[in-house]
Amino acid sequence: MKGTYTLLNDVRRKVFEEVARLAYEEINLSAFDELPYKLVPGVVGRYRSDVFLERAVIGERVRLAMGLPVREGNEHAPISKGILEAARPEKYYEPPLINVIKFACNACPDDLIHVTDTCQGCLSHPCEEVCPKKAISVYDHKSHIDQSLCIKCGRCVRECPYGAITRLERPCSKACGMDAIGSDEYGRAEINQDRCVSCGMCLVNCPFGAIADKSQIYQVIQAIKSNTPVVAIVAPAIAGQFGKKCTPEKLRPMFREIGFDDVWQVSIGADLCTIQEAREFLKHVPEHQPFMATSCCPAWASMGKKLFPNEAPYISMALTPMVFTGRMVKKMYRDQGRDCKVCFVGPCAAKKLEASRHSIRSDVDFVLTFEELMGMVNAKNIDFSKLPDEDWNSRASRDGEGFAQSGGVAQAVVDCAKRLSPGVEVKVQNAEGLRDCRKMLQMAKAGKYNGYLLEGMACPGGCIGGAGTILTQAKAKNSLSGVMKKAPFENVLDTEFKSMRKLLEEKPED
Repeated sequence: MKGTYTLLNDVRRKVFEEVARLAYEEINLSAFDELPYKLVPGVVGRYRSDVFLERAVIGERVRLAMGLPVREGNEHAPISKGILEAARPEKYYEPPLINVIKFACNACPDDLIHVTDTCQGCLSHPCEEVCPKKAISVYDHKSHIDQSLCIKCGRCVRECPYGAITRLERPCSKACGMDAIGSDEYGRAEINQDRCVSCGMCLVNCPFGAIADKSQIYQVIQAIKSNTPVVAIVAPAIAGQFGKKCTPEKLRPMFREIGFDDVWQVSIGADLCTIQEAREFLKHVPEHQPFMATSCCPAWASMGKKLFPNEAPYISMALTPMVFTGRMVKKMYRDQGRDCKVCFVGPCAAKKLEASRHSIRSDVDFVLTFEELMGMVNAKNIDFSKLPDEDWNSRASRDGEGFAQSGGVAQAVVDCAKRLSPGVEVKVQNAEGLRDCRKMLQMAKAGKYNGYLLEGMACPGGCIGGAGTILTQAKAKNSLSGVMKKAPFENVLDTEFKSMRKLLEEKPED
């Protein structure tokens, strides 16, 4: 489903827009309670069979968009319950970040081998012959599966000449590379929060819109309305995200129109991260550790620490591009005798989890996805054609911009390492999607990748395929390629900020 625009995308984005609109306005809190009726007018549901269920689901999405917890189906409380506590700019996400709206869940079959109506009841019935547990029998001119005997081996699926036997997998569970999604007593999706790394792949693949993450739209706008400047630091995956009319020259005016004081590009932090990882690799691999894994994708790094604790020390200790850039911005403002708030804007749900850690809160105050930012753009009724042009003025390298796509981080580290130590060979293996990332780490654990740099990206295609993106992966890749070609530097060691790496590696004193 990721990459296909559906009615669910429309619902999600309208919720973001309306929450942003009300946050910008000075309104009575009861206006939030009325949003389901505004978004679902009339007496007939558009997306679901029951208009009341549809409004109830919208209500929970509104709460999550304000950073509030979902309500249980038996809880009698207004949508706006708890909003005064959530309205504080310093408010952080309360776990869990990724939530299942239970009454929106379809209780989809979880890994079921199913005989469809296209079964011809053929004479050879190879499905019955290959079943190792004799779970298939043919009667009434059709194959039937005894689910109590079926072990889900899939041999019958592969053998049926008509393709009449299918494997039904819950889409959210299938998309979860952590196997963190199970079922509650009613068969509805249940997330094991101890395993979840907040990659967000479940929420973009649920065809019933039953899974959503919490947002900080409301808190960001409250901060913008305060006297403290709010600075946006923007991931390189932003290339092309807001459509053809939003050219790179429109981005700075767009952010100012939304209310941000300034805009910085996280690709600058990517350059600094590259230098740190390249030096770390050259220093430690293979003399002191068998391999090194990149650090920039928080879902990948969290997966490694959860599932491979013995190999966790081999994950780079480099600060992520988001943290490097956030620290740089706050240092610049402190040097001017001013305070500021920093808001990371990017494609990633897991960045919300990263920024909520106590060690990072002083560097990054808020995280928004591109979809959430688009809600703010629409709430402000921004017309890109009426915005002035202003140079986007990239000050990062081509390799730093390339962090947004699978393989880009490793390539940047390789290019930097070769400049730092000419003649060195850096062997690379990369994977995208947490299931393949797990396989890669399993092989590394077995000694298959000794001496390697391992790059993991939780999302297909890398950051350009993140849960909070707007563009399809193919279009995003093309847009990013154009940005990389225009980058003023090829190598991270040629940029003007490289000398700040050591200054920013240590946490600045408060």
